Amino acid sequence: MEFAVKSGNPEKQRTACLVLGVYESRRLTAAAEQFDTACGGYLGNLLRRGDLEGKIGQSLLLFNVPEALCERVLLVGCGRERDLDDRRFRQILVHTATVLNDTGAIEAVLYLTDLGVKSRNLNWRIRQAVEVIEESQYRFDLLKSKKDAPRRSLRKIILSVPGRRELPEGEQAVREGIAMSAGVKFTKDLGNLPPNLCTPAYLAEQAQALAQEFPALQASVLEEAEMEQLGMGALLSVSRGSVQPAKLIRLDYRRGPAAAKPYVLVGKGVTFDTGGISLKPSEGMDEMKYDMCGAASVLGTLRACAELNLPLNVIGLIPAVENMPGGRATRPGDVVTSLSGQSIEILNTDAEGRLILCDALSYVERDEPAAVIDIATLTGACIIALGRHPHGLFSNHPPLAHALIAAGQAAYDRAWELPLWEDYQEGLDSNFADMANVSGNRDGGAIMAACFLSRFTKKYHWAHLDIAGTAWKSGKAKGATGRPVPLLTQFLLDRAAELEPQDGHATH
Repeated sequence: MEFAVKSGNPEKQRTACLVLGVYESRRLTAAAEQFDTACGGYLGNLLRRGDLEGKIGQSLLLFNVPEALCERVLLVGCGRERDLDDRRFRQILVHTATVLNDTGAIEAVLYLTDLGVKSRNLNWRIRQAVEVIEESQYRFDLLKSKKDAPRRSLRKIILSVPGRRELPEGEQAVREGIAMSAGVKFTKDLGNLPPNLCTPAYLAEQAQALAQEFPALQASVLEEAEMEQLGMGALLSVSRGSVQPAKLIRLDYRRGPAAAKPYVLVGKGVTFDTGGISLKPSEGMDEMKYDMCGAASVLGTLRACAELNLPLNVIGLIPAVENMPGGRATRPGDVVTSLSGQSIEILNTDAEGRLILCDALSYVERDEPAAVIDIATLTGACIIALGRHPHGLFSNHPPLAHALIAAGQAAYDRAWELPLWEDYQEGLDSNFADMANVSGNRDGGAIMAACFLSRFTKKYHWAHLDIAGTAWKSGKAKGATGRPVPLLTQFLLDRAAELEPQDGHATH
């Protein structure tokens, strides 16, 4: 999809489809009113007749509007003006994108970016429009022998800005939206691939392919023998039952000053999780191909980073494994030694994500990071606690937690902070090792997992995003969501904006 921004009056647009808003109850938006005046009150007459109420989810496609230079006019319901918030604005965009895809128009000019959304500026509205429309175009039909061909594809969207002064910032918002959408698509594609194709080796190949596509990225991969030499006993304990060798994938993005400390993103890359010897129930086990969505989101975020050419140093680190039962698989009761030197009694082999992450989190100490964020589909308990709307957030550094929450609000990819109090730590006590990998009961499962990880992150500022409820959807709409790429990219955009306070294109 091609996106552009343009200033100009709606009645002067020669386009295949002009998109205008209508509030409840049958009240035209400012742009629609301007168009209506030029067309002799045609829209107002239609609305008085009751053809469109203006509720969200409603629309009306018009042809041959008198005096109009455009081929079609699409009127879109925008609900009550005073109620227009982030969620409702996105609902309007989703409905618009769905209807536009069915009109047969190959391009459209949208006058929806001038809607007043509470506490949001024009750039935010433009970027959301780009992201929502791109998402509406997403299909994963790579493995189908017959692809669903759209009737006639929409190729170009032009987003309206009030005047020429707003064009440069609008263009920057479009660039950010396109880069973020490309990162989300990359993440979704990886997540949706079946586990017989998307193996640890395949993830390593994708990182290397990204490094070839973007000169700012450099990829390297540690093999099992090197991990063994380093002493990554926790990570390697997970891959023991699988014929697929583990990989530790590293992607370096260096566009900041040489002396600037890097931001490190660590993504859980379990390409399939059977639970190991602590075998999961069979129902819904196919969805365990999504247990590498943390890894996929790291790759997607670095892709967005490289496309935006952010002036930062960022490292992506992905411990990639497959968790299978087998003759060599780790057993409940085994004790392993992590890279940090701390010993772990493995009480449940299905609590494997924290075992691969803890060694990766120790490994990043050598990079002296500005901050480390790990992203993992870690616990079903997080879904019980928060549902599927926000990511669970834990951190040992309040300013980092606040920055991530703010980025999530700005990108409409929200996180909610849960406690990481010392009171919980004794739940990981073991009679036979420095700690157990799970607590003796099911209380606060997401918190206990974060407490485990916190024991390996004492030397730097760290945050943990539990994306078990947000990385994919189940049921009819089953598929990866691409989250939290928008949150992570926004977090990095915010860090870049701090370096250039005079730069006026921050999007929130």
